[in-house]
Amino acid sequence: MGRRHTIEHKIFKNVEITDAGSEGKAVARIEDKVIFVPFVVPGDIIDVQLTKKKKSYMEGKAVKIHKHSDLRIEAKCEHFGLCGGCKWQILDYEQQLKFKHKQVKDNLERIAKVDLPEIKPILGSKDIYYYRNKLEFTFSNRKWITEFDPDTEMTEKDMYGLGFHMPGMFDRIVDVKQCHLQADPSNAIRLEIKKFAIENDFTFYNVRRHEGYFRNLIIRNTNTGDLMVIIIVNEPSEKKINLVMEHLKIKFPEITSLMYIVNQKNNDDIFDQEVKLFSGNAFMMAEMPASHDLKHILKFKIQPKSFYQTNSDQAYELYKIAAEFADLQGDELVYDLYTGTGTIANFMAASAKKVIGLEYVQSAIEDAFENSKINNISNTDFHAGEIEKIMDDNFMEKNGKPDVIITDPPRAGMHPKVIEQILKSAPKKIVYISCNPATQARDIALMDELYKVERVQPVDMFPHTQHVENVVLLIRK
Repeated sequence: MGRRHTIEHKIFKNVEITDAGSEGKAVARIEDKVIFVPFVVPGDIIDVQLTKKKKSYMEGKAVKIHKHSDLRIEAKCEHFGLCGGCKWQILDYEQQLKFKHKQVKDNLERIAKVDLPEIKPILGSKDIYYYRNKLEFTFSNRKWITEFDPDTEMTEKDMYGLGFHMPGMFDRIVDVKQCHLQADPSNAIRLEIKKFAIENDFTFYNVRRHEGYFRNLIIRNTNTGDLMVIIIVNEPSEKKINLVMEHLKIKFPEITSLMYIVNQKNNDDIFDQEVKLFSGNAFMMAEMPASHDLKHILKFKIQPKSFYQTNSDQAYELYKIAAEFADLQGDELVYDLYTGTGTIANFMAASAKKVIGLEYVQSAIEDAFENSKINNISNTDFHAGEIEKIMDDNFMEKNGKPDVIITDPPRAGMHPKVIEQILKSAPKKIVYISCNPATQARDIALMDELYKVERVQPVDMFPHTQHVENVVLLIRK
């Protein structure tokens, strides 16, 4: 107890923040060690209270700011500093882009340690607010109180909140009044549901006791004007759900898909739960110009559990870069690894002889086939399963060795066996799209024997966060 007490109260004075680091935290150096501090920016001079001390790094929080950085701007969101998202919104957007570019460069140089071409300037997002097409909110009977008055009596309903989790607290919610990430009527829908629930004595979920009626809210929209609202509840009461659904249907006639899920499990995962349609369509439609012809519009069917890039406009820019790097001539066999719902595969199909998509999730593959069918694309094929298991010698003997591989793995990067098989098949080109430059750099190092890095293009999909996408073209040596 004594040691913990000492760590939590140790304060370092007049510390200069020198860099932007991982997880949206800024970086300083104290006693030859890196210390990570949230909600400050490079150039700030602060007093830091130590909160965690590890062998190779420390963590702390700013308790006083002596000098504000010239790079600092005013946060737009009133929830900044509590909500776990948009941690970089006090940093000018052009500066955000510089640090993201640096993040890509540092990872490729320090982890990949391969010869690199000049890294292209990062492609910023046209919209830096209201750019998301999907948000997930959580109901809780324990919201975070920002202004506590011991003389004010708090009722149970006063503690109800609907918003995002506090960082590091699974049972506390920031009760969001306005979020600047998704266009209207997202905020209005969220606030109306909360108001209606409280007025009608609906209970909010208690994650510790696993009780309470309302659990989660998902709002999705597309560039065609479709709007999907999914409410997740804890009890199979038709009377209750009909009451709130009918209210939303009348209050927001622009909702094109109104759905609910009864989830009685102890976790929030809904992928094994039945989605019930209350009114409207069972899906949404999104549109995107094709890579080969901007006048040709591709349509994508998005179901409640379907993955679709959450920044639609930047997704199109990302796919255009991937298509430019692939530079397909029409006679190539393309493998699209981690294809998801087949968006990239269908986007590039017209420029290839054939595109074969591989994906872990069976339901995503069903969506991929459906999207090919909707767009009258006949030269795609999709396979579901663990990619490291299905992409073996037999698979390639049956389907042919790829001329080009496009890979867009999750944050953990590619499985070592997938890399082995890529090297064995030896395609002429690999277009590697990544949401994690560190694991991308690790994988590139593993392929260095056969491939050289030809082009690098970072893309910002998520303004005001530390996240950055990166596209790398690898050419067979």
